[in-house]
Amino acid sequence: MSKVGIIGATGRIGQYAALAISRSPYVREIALYGRKGNECLLDGIKRDMRDSFAATGNYTHIAVTTELSDLAGSDIIVFTAGLPRRADQDRSELAHENARVVAGYMNDLKTIVPDAIILMVTNPVDVMTAVAIRYFGNRIHQVFGLGTHLDSMRLKSIIASRLKVHVSEVHTRIIGEHGDSMVPLWSATTIGGIQVQNLPAFGDLPIDDIMTTVRNSGQQIIAGKGATVWGPGDAIATLVSTVLGDENRILTVSAYLGTEMHSIGDLCIGVPARITRTGVYPVSIKIDKKEEQALIASAKKIRDLSLEVFTSLENEGITP
Repeated sequence: MSKVGIIGATGRIGQYAALAISRSPYVREIALYGRKGNECLLDGIKRDMRDSFAATGNYTHIAVTTELSDLAGSDIIVFTAGLPRRADQDRSELAHENARVVAGYMNDLKTIVPDAIILMVTNPVDVMTAVAIRYFGNRIHQVFGLGTHLDSMRLKSIIASRLKVHVSEVHTRIIGEHGDSMVPLWSATTIGGIQVQNLPAFGDLPIDDIMTTVRNSGQQIIAGKGATVWGPGDAIATLVSTVLGDENRILTVSAYLGTEMHSIGDLCIGVPARITRTGVYPVSIKIDKKEEQALIASAKKIRDLSLEVFTSLENEGITP
């Protein structure tokens, strides 16, 4: 049984992620961390969760704190702190300010929880995952990001609806940036174990429209209800359980890529990765030429912004 720390627990995603994570059979304690001044809010969240637990029979222990040191002993840290995205805002616009937040926390966490797995949620998540790795001590397998896991789930849901099949029968992935340059892997998409290109119904799918919907999904949700909450919250909980259960599942997350795929390396990007109790390990795959070209373009976008952010942090004297 494990301890999970959530940084940014007073935000909407942090709150719902805590509730979703509490349902995991691997979790015995959740430590909710918020900034000083948020003590009353944290206490309210704790009390509300306890009421929920009384209704469901959940016995997970909830602790609240404004002291980072209280996260010691956490097996995994979920990091949701930072500025949220507005509906009219690109994720990359958050990069510089959120990088300062991430770097500051990671400089402390690397001594408080040196053996923990770090799950980054803060946007732009690919760049923030890279920042977290550098400032957490370059532990490349211990740090990963939500990445395109949620995008892949969104695509899976739409395909299932269009083809009128159960969502569990659809296996598909989106790789690359968690953003406009994301790359759907139609070459790796199957329905009930059948390659999607071998299904006549696939020819009638409006692929461009579907991908527009996936790309704009977050923006539409933010415009409608102020924030994406339940989708990312449950996706976070799935990843936490996958780590703590040492499940060795292959999911598409933002991970540090060396030379595993098409000579794209030294950056964090959404790729299939094997997720274990000890960390996250990218899986080398073959994709078709168009997908490869799109992935290279997506990687360039992430790399350029990452370099810009690292230069800015160094110029401000924020060092690991």
